[in-house]
Amino acid sequence: MTFSLVARCAETGMFGVAVSSSSPAVGARCVYARAGVGAVASQNVTDPTLGPLVLDAMQRGASAAEAVEEAKRRGRFIEYRQLLVVDAKGRAAIHSGPHALGVFAEASAENVASGGNLLADAGVPEAIVAAFLASAGHLGDRLIAAMRAGLAAGGEAGPVHSAAMRLVDAVAWPVADLRCDWTEDCPIEALAGLWTIYRPQMDAYVTRALDPRAAPSYGVPGDE
Repeated sequence: MTFSLVARCAETGMFGVAVSSSSPAVGARCVYARAGVGAVASQNVTDPTLGPLVLDAMQRGASAAEAVEEAKRRGRFIEYRQLLVVDAKGRAAIHSGPHALGVFAEASAENVASGGNLLADAGVPEAIVAAFLASAGHLGDRLIAAMRAGLAAGGEAGPVHSAAMRLVDAVAWPVADLRCDWTEDCPIEALAGLWTIYRPQMDAYVTRALDPRAAPSYGVPGDE
């Protein structure tokens, strides 16, 4: 019911996750990232405890592959789960349990991993990875480009209705956490529209949190 990617920007060290699904509010269950540590997508009959488990393992020093192995040992019903992981050194690891739904597939390269289930075509993750590697610029722009490529390659077997993107950088909280929880139109394009609005303001929100005195104007009535 889902296709996604996790990625690391080799230039900045920023991590990101992007995901889309036929299910509502996919961003509430499937996207996990921690600054300086890595990014995880936990999907297919989703167990939301696996994302933090993998991130905790990597924060203790485990590689992406070692963290996935720990999740396989400690997770329940792991044969139903799909995990995509990238760590602080850009190493990628994937677990796709044999009971993943429908057509499921995966692909990875340095700094990126993609996977999906109930896919219209097994080549969707390869298309996502290829698009990410061929892209340039801000990590958020590259995630959107990769998700568009996955949709163009077939996406899910049925229509998708929700999408999400999370980015983490040098602070303890996500610098972007955008979601389209449900639409009858294209949720990836809805997400792209949100990113177009949010990206120019993203750094200002971080500055306001760290030092309001250095922040630009808030852009609301009454603000001078």
